[in-house]
Amino acid sequence: MTKLNRSIERGLTVLEVIHNSGASSLAYLAAQTGLAKPTLLRICATLESKRWLIRRSGDGCYQLGSAFPHAGGMPDLVSQLVATGKEEIVRLSSETGLGVDLAAHIGRGRTEIVDSTRVFKKHGVYPDTIGFRPSPILSALGTAYLSGLSPSNLADVLQNLVNSLPREDTAAVPTLPDILKTIAVQGYAARAQGHWGRAVDYGELPSAIAVPIMVGTEPIGAVNLVWNASVQPVEEVAKAHLARLQTAAKNIGRGYGEFA
Repeated sequence: MTKLNRSIERGLTVLEVIHNSGASSLAYLAAQTGLAKPTLLRICATLESKRWLIRRSGDGCYQLGSAFPHAGGMPDLVSQLVATGKEEIVRLSSETGLGVDLAAHIGRGRTEIVDSTRVFKKHGVYPDTIGFRPSPILSALGTAYLSGLSPSNLADVLQNLVNSLPREDTAAVPTLPDILKTIAVQGYAARAQGHWGRAVDYGELPSAIAVPIMVGTEPIGAVNLVWNASVQPVEEVAKAHLARLQTAAKNIGRGYGEFA
């Protein structure tokens, strides 16, 4: 009987756990596989280097990466964005001292947060946001994405959105043209004053500014800076950090374009 390669066997076991369970912490992987954490770190680092795994910036959990084989042989586009944006959002967060969220376009004018650097002790805002779909009308990420659309695409998106928006968003739809004009002038989208993302916010209210991530002439998502609203006004953060935010968005878009 041919002797099995233990290293490959262990790597496949890790992939199987993450494939079945979704994003997994090192502690969870250790409990499920029976492997020591130092061993798991080496396995996961190897799989990360091949883009079969991605380690999320905010919580350190591992998820399947863009090079992991998918049905039809096509890589997952969200994983591509996470892989491309990981170093950029960590660098941006370190340079600014603020939390950073990365959002991907998921269709019908909506975005979903796919990675984040938020740490409550550092940034004073709720960190568990991955998987949250921010308001397309009232959030910085949502309006930043819409601001990147061409007029014809924006019209199509709004037609689809109107019938599925919650009451607060629907009431704000008539203000969207003015919001988009303001974004064009300022160079960034801002979270609507007093907007409360009920599914993810608690304690202090966050503020955020965001810009779209463009590949060619099409937005593929958005990236923001987020912080405790009581600490700094939006204008102060924009003056200090907008250029860094815009550079990060351009770098992510450029890197993503090279993947596609």
